[in-house]
Amino acid sequence: MTVGAGTSAVPVTSVEVAAYTVPTDGPESDGTIAWDSTTAVVVTVRAGDGWGTGYTYADSACAEVVKGKLAGLVTGSDVLEPVKAWKDMVAGVRNLGRAGIAGMAISAVDVALWDCKARVLGVPLSVLLGGASDTSPVYGSGGFTSYDDTRLAAQLAGWVEAGIPRVKMKVGRHPSADRHRLAVARSAVGDDVELFVDANGAYGRAQALEWAAVYGDHGVRWFEEPVSSDDVEGLRLVRDRAPGGMDVAAGEYGWDLFDFRRWLEGGAVDCLQVDVTRCGGITGFLGAAALAEAHCIDVSAHCAPQVSAQVGTAVARFRHLEYFHDHVRIEQLLFDGVLEPEPGGVLRPDRDRPGMGLELKERDARRWAA
Repeated sequence: MTVGAGTSAVPVTSVEVAAYTVPTDGPESDGTIAWDSTTAVVVTVRAGDGWGTGYTYADSACAEVVKGKLAGLVTGSDVLEPVKAWKDMVAGVRNLGRAGIAGMAISAVDVALWDCKARVLGVPLSVLLGGASDTSPVYGSGGFTSYDDTRLAAQLAGWVEAGIPRVKMKVGRHPSADRHRLAVARSAVGDDVELFVDANGAYGRAQALEWAAVYGDHGVRWFEEPVSSDDVEGLRLVRDRAPGGMDVAAGEYGWDLFDFRRWLEGGAVDCLQVDVTRCGGITGFLGAAALAEAHCIDVSAHCAPQVSAQVGTAVARFRHLEYFHDHVRIEQLLFDGVLEPEPGGVLRPDRDRPGMGLELKERDARRWAA
């Protein structure tokens, strides 16, 4: 297809959705919750001779929102104009509430629309998005509070051996054990690797300040959600008083630009996290990234590495993405064409394949159908 003036519309002919619940490979917990499975909601959009895949990590109820509300809004729209469909979806969930399940449903459909557009045009998604870079840096993420010392050390060291120079562990569930766990982590990765921690909002303000000092003594460079992301003033307090060289990060629960504006205008973060599977998909992600750039703040993509690697290359102030253990494992189980980290700790979108280059392993996926 030739792109330019006079290009014919390519109507969306169908929107399909399925949910897959995959058990974890062991007990997992962070500073505030524990879980034993993760559900991926996968959307397929078809238009013309093309198709596209999008997904989010949510409850299977998300699939019902796609089927019952969004599919009818998107079917018949021009796949070459995904932002118009995004606007229709946002308007269509007004009485459901934009955040939460509806926001994740919109995100999955939006990603599928962009992927389909790229495939219809025969170009890689990263190229379609106007890449600012050929690669997206990653950091290894897991280090769950449920892990014993052996598994914690092995997981962190495994990422370093794979060439990833940044790793993150969970903290805050059992504070009495965290000094020991930090020592285990540092011993496993060595002094030259950046060590990040994520409290998932487990601390109060005073406790977060106390632990910031402890983490600083262990060379921690990234303190994620030291307090609840809802506590903008608390985030700012920790950011202002954290040791030099330690960044405070939050934003993974941002649903729209108003959420991101609150953190940015409140001076709450050194780096803004954005989750492409929650914030309204690629359309929402690019909006949040532009807002962060206007505040001279870098962006880090939260989880969903196969989609995040694509959109990350389009962001001028993109720092890295979270190469999260659960999502890495699930994406390898559900899709062909997944990207693997290259030396230096980057994902490189495939420029020889249209769209994201992912294909659902339908036969394999059936065993986890929700």
